[in-house]
Amino acid sequence: MTEPKDLPYKIKRREEIARAEGLRVQILTLAAGEEIPWHSHSIIDDDFFCMEGPMVVETRRPDAANRLMPGETLKVSVGQPHRVIGEGGGPCRFLLVQGVGEHDFVPE
Repeated sequence: MTEPKDLPYKIKRREEIARAEGLRVQILTLAAGEEIPWHSHSIIDDDFFCMEGPMVVETRRPDAANRLMPGETLKVSVGQPHRVIGEGGGPCRFLLVQGVGEHDFVPE
């Protein structure tokens, strides 16, 4: 799948696994030094499943750095600002389930 034009970042790979009204499932791969920058969503939650890592999902309100190892999961609730990076700027790969509702990307 090609990178959507409405997102303000580029990553190594985005594989769409499934899409239905109000639901999106993808596998995202970040190369060393890449990130999904700070943002939030107006309607949906993000559910992360680390496949290759470690990876870090940083959040605001509350501030936290959530380290995920392969096999670990994390939910980021609607409206919570977050960003995703590989630990120490390294690469990572994760499954991302987004829903239920229309996806948006609100930069912080």
